[in-house]
Amino acid sequence: MTVVNNGLGPEHVVLVTAGANGIGRKIAEKFLGYGCKVHVCDIDKKVIADFLEANPSATASVADVADVDQVKQMFADLMVHYQHLDVLVNNAGIAGPTALVEDIDPDDWARTINVDLNGQFHCTKFAVPLLKSNGSGSIINISSNAGFFGFPMRSPYAASKWALIGLTKTWAMELGPHNIRVNALCPGSVKGDRIDNVIRLDAEKRGVAPDVVREIYAEQSSLRLFVSPDDIANMVIFLSSDLGASLSGQAIGIDGHTENLSSKF
Repeated sequence: MTVVNNGLGPEHVVLVTAGANGIGRKIAEKFLGYGCKVHVCDIDKKVIADFLEANPSATASVADVADVDQVKQMFADLMVHYQHLDVLVNNAGIAGPTALVEDIDPDDWARTINVDLNGQFHCTKFAVPLLKSNGSGSIINISSNAGFFGFPMRSPYAASKWALIGLTKTWAMELGPHNIRVNALCPGSVKGDRIDNVIRLDAEKRGVAPDVVREIYAEQSSLRLFVSPDDIANMVIFLSSDLGASLSGQAIGIDGHTENLSSKF
């Protein structure tokens, strides 16, 4: 079997936000598998400890990306360890409330926007000077298929994910002359605890069984599937490597082709 050399290796430094658990951990471990140096952040010290125990070559910071001072400290930690950066994966995000617009608590709205949108801005702001100093780099923003459609009962989440696609295209224009590529990944429903919790809350709000909601979510995809964290991690690797060297400013669906997010119950 021919093994394709994608150009990733020990000389590459990667930062993955919310990288100690879930999708972020899968992404971080994929990079580690290619020999890259990986720094992650998370808000949970225990989650970080578990990640570092399993991946002792990695480094980590406790940081909430919604807090610009904590992000600044995270980059200070990164520079102590590695002195440069090649890839930023803006993975941190929360699901936010499941409610009709009139029922959303303003504090829940603000927290969702602060993590899912402002957090990606904070990390990108501090990453760009490091990438520019390299003369190259890759930024990958984790958006969602909710950035392509309206998403009933998920207003703040949809707002942040639409905004991320606009930022991706804007940053691609700004940074392209510096040989820095910026892309957004837009997953559909991803297997794991997070989507299970979203389905549970949605079912409670609608007064139906969780299996009913799960089936409807699956039917929103042409392939009738939930994607896996591996699907997302593999595309992150592709976009960060030489294989994706000509791709920038793209919002790429990883969702089995979502047809809509507005199925009626």
